[in-house]
Amino acid sequence: MKIVIIGGTGLIGSKTAERLRRQGHEVIAAAPNTGVNTITGEGLADALSGASVVIDLANSPSFEDKAVLEFFETSGRNLIAAEKAAGVKHHIALSIIGVDRLPESGYMRAKVAQEKIIRESGIPYTIVHSTQFMEFLAGIAQSGTVGNMVHLSPAYVQPIASDDVADNMTAVANDAPIDGVVEISGPERFRLNELVARYLKAMGDTRKVEADAEARYFGAKLKDTSLVSDNNPRLGRITFEQWFATSARK
Repeated sequence: MKIVIIGGTGLIGSKTAERLRRQGHEVIAAAPNTGVNTITGEGLADALSGASVVIDLANSPSFEDKAVLEFFETSGRNLIAAEKAAGVKHHIALSIIGVDRLPESGYMRAKVAQEKIIRESGIPYTIVHSTQFMEFLAGIAQSGTVGNMVHLSPAYVQPIASDDVADNMTAVANDAPIDGVVEISGPERFRLNELVARYLKAMGDTRKVEADAEARYFGAKLKDTSLVSDNNPRLGRITFEQWFATSARK
């Protein structure tokens, strides 16, 4: 089966491509650096020719509100149009658990807009809602840093390792479309501030983390339930300790 991965050279894309190729699929890792651009449309028709499945892992280069909305709307519309022309049978997109609970965040609003385009496209689809990746803990810490202090919400998170995300994306690519949402999550739940403090300490980082209920998470104020799911998500197998021991310093 021919599978095209948009954003196929990134963190999740490269791991998903590797897994699907091992299963014998023909995989196209599509990205601007491989000549496929969903914003300009460059290379899309050729890449999608004969494809049965498209996995959309593309991400905006800018998180500024207007830019990120334009990226996901333009990319989404161009991709859907190319898929219709190519006769693609299954559109898969990676999104975020809690995406519809945080309208204060411009990034979340843009992902909601992307999902709307998918749902209304007429192409059979599966949207995968994931919790935050463990690999982004450093970025989360940086987003809350002022001087030597890190101000973060004490809301719950249940981070997932990128290898578990790739395993789930591979499984969804082999399944029939559900015209709905699959939720995936890490196996352990933490307070965000406590997890980042643990991560920084293990990394030898001297910054101190302060629990701050008013702290913003990429523009949004969090509640305990904002970023986690109690709707029986598919749980990953890799714990924080296992991930840190094998991947954190790479």
